[in-house]
Amino acid sequence: MAHLLLPPEAMSRPALAASTHREGGTEPRISEADRRTLERSLIHGMAWTGGAKWLVQVVSWASTLLVARLLTPADYGILGMAVVYLGFVQLVNEFGIGAAVVQQRDLGESQLAQLAGFSIMLGVAWFLVSLAAAVPIAAFFDEAALRTVVAVLGLSFVAAGFRTVPMALLTRDLQFRRLAGIDTVEALALAAVTLTFALLGAGYWALVLGIVASRFVGAGAVQLSHPHRVIIRLRPGSIAPTLRFGFHVVGSRIAWYTYSNADFVVVGRILGKAALGAYTIGWTIASIPVTRVHSLYQRVLPAFFSAIQHDTQALGRYLQRLTEGLAIITLPACIGIALVADQFVVLILGDHWQAAVVPLRLLAVAAALRSLTPLLGQLLVGTGHAKENRNTMVLAAFVLPALFLIGSRWGTSGVAWAWLIGHPLVIMTNQVRYALRITRTSLRSYGQALWPAASSTAVMALAVVGTRTVADPAWPFVLQFGTAVASGVAAYTMMVWFTHRDRVRAFRLTLNEIRS
Repeated sequence: MAHLLLPPEAMSRPALAASTHREGGTEPRISEADRRTLERSLIHGMAWTGGAKWLVQVVSWASTLLVARLLTPADYGILGMAVVYLGFVQLVNEFGIGAAVVQQRDLGESQLAQLAGFSIMLGVAWFLVSLAAAVPIAAFFDEAALRTVVAVLGLSFVAAGFRTVPMALLTRDLQFRRLAGIDTVEALALAAVTLTFALLGAGYWALVLGIVASRFVGAGAVQLSHPHRVIIRLRPGSIAPTLRFGFHVVGSRIAWYTYSNADFVVVGRILGKAALGAYTIGWTIASIPVTRVHSLYQRVLPAFFSAIQHDTQALGRYLQRLTEGLAIITLPACIGIALVADQFVVLILGDHWQAAVVPLRLLAVAAALRSLTPLLGQLLVGTGHAKENRNTMVLAAFVLPALFLIGSRWGTSGVAWAWLIGHPLVIMTNQVRYALRITRTSLRSYGQALWPAASSTAVMALAVVGTRTVADPAWPFVLQFGTAVASGVAAYTMMVWFTHRDRVRAFRLTLNEIRS
């Protein structure tokens, strides 16, 4: 079935990287035909990725609800203990090889075969590490079942080793329809195996075997979709630059994992479980617009930026266009959540979640700024500047936890303020500086890309605040909330249409051209 998922235009895509030409003997530029092909691949890639993710999410929710009725909280608890270890290893298990293959488009067949072999050896090595780690992990949690659970789950790293390089090649060649199909097949396998063993009374093993089986099904689907030669005998010199690039990617992931979880550790350790619960709810709701939008392009953009990495003019143009489109969606959504946080919490969650209002409000504003940085990070990695991205992440891994610790003196609000202040100063400032330098884009041009969303969001905020000020307190609470939301949506829509109509029309024309 996998071969049927190949898009018709896929056969010509690998040539895109080599189809640049030089204007005036200076800088390589992509041709107009390739530009249209890349833009079409970008839109189609987001569409296929988004569609697959929604289908996978529906399947996941349905199977989770069915399985949860058959298993106990203790069964899920055992898996949760194992995931503490496995979740971290998954950040580093493939050593950034996938990202390196996507970015380095000039790798030869022998180098790719060696990288595939190295990836498989890494998978086996992490399986052996899991075998060794199973006993101490079981002792740490005082749960004997983890000795076998961690060992069996370690097999998933072997499956990951077989899929890293072919998966990266599919991504690099912009074959997102195939990738969406593989994701869907893997999700169906996870649901089917987990539910089957749960019905058979396997308890927590239903969860464990479902994960392992789905990983091997996914690896098999990838191999069928993109078979590739494997060389186990390595020549380190020929793949050293790729491994060095992968090292920078892994360093970025570890640093990101450190600072992005440090606030939960600080809140839970210093402020207690009740504060952590309120903070977690605030973080989760505030991050919804960011995570939903980011999921659409996180797989697509690295390959897209890699394809045009030598065309500085194209990079600058797409940086501005994508920033403008991203901000149009995420800024009003995040700021809107902040403006009605108190009403939303009471209406949706209940009065007992009042402690989540202030952190939600602050974290939503911080999320509006955070929503722009994944794009910048992917531009850096896609254009070969993984080291610069790593340096920023490492700096954040030192600075942000310290700010969270200081902010905890003022409770969850202080920790949220640390995000609002620290993230723009440490991460966004550096990411923007690197991105503008790489694309030779002026700060003014970047600001102009943000202006339609920023100015329209400001008008929206005035409308919401004004509506809430004049609203009659005697109105039903749901009516007060609905009126505030409606006024904000109306104000934002009218501001974008009447003030930035030309930009909207230009964007629509671009989409129509891409679809045609």
